[in-house]
Amino acid sequence: MSDSQSLSQLFALDSLLDTEEIAIRDTVRRFADEKIRPHIGEWFEAAALPVRELAQGLGELGVLGMHLDGYGCAGMSATAYGLACLELEAVDSGIRSLVSVQGSLAMYAIHHYGSEDQKQEWLPRMAAGKAIGCFGLTEPDFGSNPAGMRTGAKRDGDDWILNGTKMWITNGSVADVAVVWARTDDGIRGFVVPTDTPGFSAPEIKHKMSLRASVTSELVLEDVRLPESAMLPEAKGLSGPLGCLNEARFGIIFGAMGAARDCLESAISYAQDRQVFDKSLAAYQITQVKIADMALEVGKGHLLAYHLGRLKDRGVARPEQVSTGKLNNVREAIAIARECRTILGANGITLEYPVIRHANNLESVLTYEGTSEVHQLVIGKALTGEAAFR
Repeated sequence: MSDSQSLSQLFALDSLLDTEEIAIRDTVRRFADEKIRPHIGEWFEAAALPVRELAQGLGELGVLGMHLDGYGCAGMSATAYGLACLELEAVDSGIRSLVSVQGSLAMYAIHHYGSEDQKQEWLPRMAAGKAIGCFGLTEPDFGSNPAGMRTGAKRDGDDWILNGTKMWITNGSVADVAVVWARTDDGIRGFVVPTDTPGFSAPEIKHKMSLRASVTSELVLEDVRLPESAMLPEAKGLSGPLGCLNEARFGIIFGAMGAARDCLESAISYAQDRQVFDKSLAAYQITQVKIADMALEVGKGHLLAYHLGRLKDRGVARPEQVSTGKLNNVREAIAIARECRTILGANGITLEYPVIRHANNLESVLTYEGTSEVHQLVIGKALTGEAAFR
């Protein structure tokens, strides 16, 4: 309909971005629409993703570690990185997850906590998509409580011996390098582990109903011997991995709104075309109420993401603010996906439309990088001064 208005126009979102940010967003959107969207339904249904081919394309696009400086990274702003995440997740959360784990977890850990040799060895190849990374923190029994991890690293002469298991690791079975966190006599430390090291294996997790267009694995470390130089020298204690997680959560704040926007745009388009009782579904009051309410939440979610992006670019964003964004935007995105499914009716459960795929994916996004309950407690502690985690 020629007189209809886009969500961006309704909230005048482009007026909040500069010319470079709009150009980056539009470039990523074109890449996602041309190279990924035509295939994503098939990849999701087959639970198979051409990770290496995609990684090289994303590397050429410049989005892998794009918010990091040097070593082949683009050195873009946090807001620009967020916009890239938004456009990638508008196609599929699994694609944004690939980029988040590569750039905000594995690359960020090496960039911020690694030695110069580690940075030189891995970051240029990872930025180019020629080496893939994963991030081993979560364990089968320790997700929200990483301090309870059982994976351990023991000294053996000048070497370290790692033993343990990590779970729900994106990119694990296709990675060239794993950043693995382990308990030592000196506290929790991070290690850069080439995945061809003897004793390291990464069996892929199958039978997922969510993030099917994403590789998810277990990491198994059985007497993995590493030299002293494998340790991340600048990370000691949980502050290291939690700092990485805060980076990944930031990308999710934007990304979730991409999934929500794609659902809503699909629902609006469907409602305009679908004829019910001799007029379009979009012409009914109940449909318009649903659309209006969802548009408010998508718009507010964008505004919150942009605001947090500006705070992060100024270096003043606090962890509880990132938790606020992650909690709100993912919670609203999954509610929007479910509501959009009702507008599409039975068509909403097929992969001919993106809505049920987004809804399924957002079930994972809701609980990874901190469950909603954990983020509620982070916010509660910030407001009351009382820690209620135990």
